[in-house]
Amino acid sequence: MLTASLILTSSLSGVQSSSAVSDPKDINGDGVVDSFDVVAGRKAGIPEEELKAVADFVLGKRPEPVLNSEGVLIDESCILEPKGTVHTGDGTFYGGGYVGGCAMLDPVSTDYWIVAMNLADYNEGQLAGAYLEVTGELGTINMLVTDLLPEGKKGDLDLYTDAFPLIAPVEKGRVPVSWKIVPLDTAADAPVCYKYKEGTTEFWCGVQVRNHRYPITRLEYLDENGNFKEIGRRRYNYFESNEMGAGPFTFRITDIYGQVVIDEGIPLSYDDTEIIPGHVQFPE
Repeated sequence: MLTASLILTSSLSGVQSSSAVSDPKDINGDGVVDSFDVVAGRKAGIPEEELKAVADFVLGKRPEPVLNSEGVLIDESCILEPKGTVHTGDGTFYGGGYVGGCAMLDPVSTDYWIVAMNLADYNEGQLAGAYLEVTGELGTINMLVTDLLPEGKKGDLDLYTDAFPLIAPVEKGRVPVSWKIVPLDTAADAPVCYKYKEGTTEFWCGVQVRNHRYPITRLEYLDENGNFKEIGRRRYNYFESNEMGAGPFTFRITDIYGQVVIDEGIPLSYDDTEIIPGHVQFPE
């Protein structure tokens, strides 16, 4: 049976030669084994079970909680990519999205340009509500991810009709674009907020996190035993549970950069039109 190190070395043949580094766990070849090697491995398509040796090594080096420069807890297992990572793909345009998008962010403010994202990057709702800086040959605009582009390949975006001319000539129809995730502007001076799904009761709850500075990868609630329990996420951007009870809730939220915030005293609401303000926000 192959050891974890040998499996990783074999899997990484398309990333870097095993003879080029002294430690096969150093996937990105920067001389340090850290959480970004796990990120690089995921991008290279290495299965999670093979990356476990790297993740276990990183966690073993970090027995104490990891804090960033602002004292915010970091959950390294949740890091999707380094901040500022640039993606590339094709840009097209379509006429929907302000109402009825897959991310279920209605009502979406017309102050935003909106965009649909390919299935791979959307990742079952992980990048729902992400704020993107999108660049084409004519310029750069910021756009809110509200919908899906099912037929698109990784990196592709489908821009709202009126936004496309700002980044490329309309007659081209399909153009190369680059994009990266940037902080949501309305999060600069307001906390995260919550919206409950139609049909929510104390026996079943669907809750959505909104106005997050960066995309959300995990939502947990504090149960009656004092333990945080993860709430399952649907592709349509609601976290759903039949165990949460009547509230009020203490939520623990983790973004795609591993940043963790805890929000206390969030009431349950049966009104699916109500937007409930929280008390915390993610740092930049």
